[in-house]
Amino acid sequence: MTPLTINLSEDKLHQLQKIAQEKGITPEELLQTKINEWLTPTPDDFNQVANYVLTKNAQLYNRLA
Repeated sequence: MTPLTINLSEDKLHQLQKIAQEKGITPEELLQTKINEWLTPTPDDFNQVANYVLTKNAQLYNRLA
């Protein structure tokens, strides 16, 4: 795993530490979990994109049918 360093204000660091403490995990674990959520596509994301494409191209698909 590659380490990553970010700069946070003292206020943001305290907020992060508080949230992690409430969840019973370290701030690093909290950030890893959130980053994984952001980077992992969900079925809802796919469905939204698929519906957008189908709606946007509906006339084209009708002409091709």
